Amino acid sequence: MASQWSLTRTYDPDDEVNLSGLSGSLATYAAAVTGLVAVGRATGHELPERYSVSDLLLGGIATHKLSRLITKGSVTSPLRSPFTRFEEPVGSAEHQESPRGSHGVRHTIGELLTCPFCMGVWIGTGYVAALSAAPRAARAWAAVFTVVATSDALHHGYERLRSD
Repeated sequence: MASQWSLTRTYDPDDEVNLSGLSGSLATYAAAVTGLVAVGRATGHELPERYSVSDLLLGGIATHKLSRLITKGSVTSPLRSPFTRFEEPVGSAEHQESPRGSHGVRHTIGELLTCPFCMGVWIGTGYVAALSAAPRAARAWAAVFTVVATSDALHHGYERLRSD
């Protein structure tokens, strides 16, 4: 244990990085993926040998949109509020927030809930798993969020055209 502590102190002498929380996130993610694989095998759902480009594009756009909605959307701020602190509105119905505290589970969850890049990994994993277990439902979910992302892009484009 002392060697672990000294490695942590060498990496982050000012204790600014929540290494124990991030380690917990990695372990939770690994356990979730292991669980998904185990459930898939137990229910006879095999991973496909390859994925179509259309499934990957659809899922990528949908994952982007849902990760922004979860981590930045003003409408989803009640879900984040136990783990985050509001800083300011940042336009387009989004909020800038920061994780509560400096360490611990609450802070770690707050980090995940304020990072669209981090959340994207979790959502993308769920989408790929769903393509194996329930491809029609996965594609339907992805289609909804892809349509919303396309609509958002058109709203932004329209606003720029109007203001020029």
